[in-house]
Amino acid sequence: MHLIELTGPSLDSFIQREVPAPSAPRRGEVLVRMRAASLNYLDLAVATGGYPGIVYPLIPVADGAGEIVALGEDVDALAVGDRVALHSKPQWIDGPGTAASVNPTRGASLPGVLSELQIVDAASVVRAPAHLSYPAIATLPIAATTAWRATEAGGLKPGSTVVLLGTGGVSIFALQFAKARGARVILLSSSDEKLERARALGADDVLNYRQTPDWDRAILDLTDGTGADLVVETVGGETFGRSIAAVRHGGTVFTIGFLGGTSAALDLLPVISKAVRLQGSTTGSVAHLRQATAALAAHDIAPIIDRTFAVADLAEGYAGLSAGGHFGKLAIELNW
Repeated sequence: MHLIELTGPSLDSFIQREVPAPSAPRRGEVLVRMRAASLNYLDLAVATGGYPGIVYPLIPVADGAGEIVALGEDVDALAVGDRVALHSKPQWIDGPGTAASVNPTRGASLPGVLSELQIVDAASVVRAPAHLSYPAIATLPIAATTAWRATEAGGLKPGSTVVLLGTGGVSIFALQFAKARGARVILLSSSDEKLERARALGADDVLNYRQTPDWDRAILDLTDGTGADLVVETVGGETFGRSIAAVRHGGTVFTIGFLGGTSAALDLLPVISKAVRLQGSTTGSVAHLRQATAALAAHDIAPIIDRTFAVADLAEGYAGLSAGGHFGKLAIELNW
């Protein structure tokens, strides 16, 4: 079978290899023919030496989708032919995360999804909604799960207000989930073109943060001084203080990103005086992914994919992720 190997911390270090196909799945396992993958900043960090503890060579990429082609014994909830998403954290099945369940991650400490065939624990895959393509299914494990958890943490309901920073995969999924819950969405970007695309997806208010650098004050103006119920903080660094300022009393800042840096000068007074809830996230469990896919199916939501690359153009896909500027997700078709 074919697979991709990352031999070192460089975008020039991808090689395609042929290896023997895996044997039949054992009890509780399934054999999946991989059809697509999607890229996350985790994958870029692994490929450029920015993720700690990586041992090269490894099979890269955390998120993938495929078709079940064989079942092990005692696998009753799945069937041959099922189209499934492989969860990026296969040992976090349900319940609160622990270091033991959360840290093992495909494409980092565990083999990733860029192989023609994979034997995986049946409990770590989720059957996909019928209306989604394989590249769309591959976008779900990290981005959709994280966005779903954010909307849950914020308790969004009709009339709630959520602020989204940027137009990456998590922000766009959060926009779609928030609108399905009847919430008001305020979205920020430096691109007017992206802001218009966000409006077309249902964003109620948009702000160009280069033209409005004091965007936290603008959000307070848009909410009659109350602030947002939820801010999905995908940037970090100097934006963090503005996110605190933009959230309402008792609101939630759901922090998942550090594109703007991992350090932030933080005034604790508004956190304390407004009783702000700061919620960190490292994706979610298989159960959370199952909830997210159920929401997509119930509301007929399709992931937004900016570009899809052939597996032969994998390095180009990584370069596109590094350059930024995409709207939604970047996907890889595993067309060996």
